[in-house]
Amino acid sequence: MMSVFEYAEDIKKTVDEVLKKCDVLNILVNGENDLLDEDSIVILDNAFANDTPQDSNIIEEQNEFSIENEIIDEPKTKYDNVEKIQKIKKKSEINKKTKKDLAVKKKEMYKNKSKLMTNNPVSNENVILYQENMTVSDLANLLNVPSAELVKKLFLLGTMATVNNNINFETAEVLVNDYKKELKRAETADVTNFEEYEIIDNEEDLVKRAPVVTIMGHVDHGKTTLLDTIRKTNVALGEAGGITQAISAYQVEFKNEKITFIDTPGHAAFTEMRARGANITDIVIIIVAADDGVMPQTKEAIDHAKAANVPIMVAINKIDKPDANPEKIMTELSEYGLVPDTWGGDTLYNQISAKNNIGIDALLENILLIADMQNYKANPKRYAIGTVIESRLDKQVGSVVTILVQNGTLRLGDPIVVGTAYGKVRTLKNDKGEEIIEAIPSTPVEITGLNETPMAGDKFMSFESEKQARNVGETRKNQARLMQNKKTNTVTLEDLFSKIKDGAKEINVLIKADVNGSSEAVKNALEKLDVEGVKVNVIRSSVGAITESDVVLAQASQAIIIGFNIRPNNKIKEYAKDNNVEIRLYNIIYKVVEEMEAAMKGMLDPVLEEKVIGTAEIRKIFKFSKVGSIAGSYVTEGIIKNSAKARIIRDSIVIYDGNINSLQREKDSVKEVKKGLECGITIENYNDLKEGDIIEAYEIIEVKKY
Repeated sequence: MMSVFEYAEDIKKTVDEVLKKCDVLNILVNGENDLLDEDSIVILDNAFANDTPQDSNIIEEQNEFSIENEIIDEPKTKYDNVEKIQKIKKKSEINKKTKKDLAVKKKEMYKNKSKLMTNNPVSNENVILYQENMTVSDLANLLNVPSAELVKKLFLLGTMATVNNNINFETAEVLVNDYKKELKRAETADVTNFEEYEIIDNEEDLVKRAPVVTIMGHVDHGKTTLLDTIRKTNVALGEAGGITQAISAYQVEFKNEKITFIDTPGHAAFTEMRARGANITDIVIIIVAADDGVMPQTKEAIDHAKAANVPIMVAINKIDKPDANPEKIMTELSEYGLVPDTWGGDTLYNQISAKNNIGIDALLENILLIADMQNYKANPKRYAIGTVIESRLDKQVGSVVTILVQNGTLRLGDPIVVGTAYGKVRTLKNDKGEEIIEAIPSTPVEITGLNETPMAGDKFMSFESEKQARNVGETRKNQARLMQNKKTNTVTLEDLFSKIKDGAKEINVLIKADVNGSSEAVKNALEKLDVEGVKVNVIRSSVGAITESDVVLAQASQAIIIGFNIRPNNKIKEYAKDNNVEIRLYNIIYKVVEEMEAAMKGMLDPVLEEKVIGTAEIRKIFKFSKVGSIAGSYVTEGIIKNSAKARIIRDSIVIYDGNINSLQREKDSVKEVKKGLECGITIENYNDLKEGDIIEAYEIIEVKKY
């Protein structure tokens, strides 16, 4: 609920205008302090949205006047004039009926909305929230049991602990289960951080949703033509010919199934959205011209598609050209891991002509085939969550945002938070620009009503009340502002040359290594560097894991942390990132010296670096004579891939670096295992694994020149 004054401020109208409209609509309010309920607000929203500079009486008079003019200007038979008037009146009646039906649907929708929609928080009386560094005493208080009782249970589990000792999540989970309760991490229960908010859907609420597809490829290979052809060929019956795509995403219907296509502006934008957690695509289609071949942007598209970790299809376009050579394309793409299914691979290929509508149906059939195999589902019986595809600022209506609903149902009038923006869905339009009252999962829509313009890739979530949405939006904005203020001018390796040009004569470095010999060797090597009078100042050189204290010191000293043969845990990585402190990791001394010297000279060349993709904790060791040691593991962060490189970390020290040999879930071999799941892992040529070891999976990537 909100007052008349607040509502007038919100929609940028005067209080008098709102009161007059309330009087017309029989909404009982007398002054600016009177409260409007949700139903009244929705009715007012629709009334103001449908307002024009002229009232309905004037419009009807103008319609009659225009009809008379048409009759006068175009002298025809009396029959023609009567027929024309009847057509115009019929069209007017249809429009009125459509608006009336829409209003009835809106009223019914809001009547039943509370019965259908939920965003079940994970916190309730049967859920205990686990906080980082929680003690046994803290857990006892939350369970409402004596601390001594938990200490005794820990003893029986083989763990000696006092009430002030920290307790890890896994151990706490065992204790909580004893009391018939469930343990959840606190960050997954904070709706303010809805990117990480844990949504629990009942299996019976999940329904099939449309797959979301992105087409990528080299310039001029036919991406735009293909998108246009699919859309024009597969629109609903009776719509062909006059369709105007209103937003950069649309749905088509093929064989009674819907498919959503997202038109991203480029590979970089696609990956930037992914980097911000916006995983909007289910399937990627790589398009290649049959008369051209694999080009630089084709390779780039493949890399981006593989990084998205989604099924990839190939569309070989322009097969009707005389010099088309599909076999050559398939051979070239096979070198990049896209082996055709007809050759024994797992990539579906389609030979098409986007321009002449050849092979398009087969392409769409394959999309539906993959969708069936992947079994994409969502729950329409909850408030919506999803991602911003694009946004713009319109001088007349304000922020106009194209979003993809990924779960739940977004309804007209829903309070919503998008990134750090918030507001209420004042208009809701589909890909054809038509006004609709709700959008189910996998539906792209355009909305207005936000207080500011969000960015592409921002996540959104709708809420039950406008007050809740405003509170969440303002909290997120304050958090973003605090994070920005916390960032100081801490130096990074890439900044060194510009710092030197600005007159810096000393570069501060903090060294952490696995053993004393390594830390001293790295320190001595760096201190010998002298580039045009600029030297390296080692402010700390010690042995062991990187700590919060190290990060604080590095921040205060504007220093770079160099880790040698050690790996910081995820908590330290996040802490360093939040404080804008750079951590560089090495295992070869000359590489440390080489990169530092190159950076000081401003000649940092592109290099291959590792990217950590996931970590797993070894919980149990299983030994088999033929296989060796299998590490029964729990994925704590990211994702573990069968093809990844891996290092074994024991007490923050790297004891082995090699490759993952096999990856299993239960009895099945799998390509990857995500965070929160258990799996069996074997390491190539290494069996000396122990419980408590950390397996860190990583990939080698090329880092661009700075």
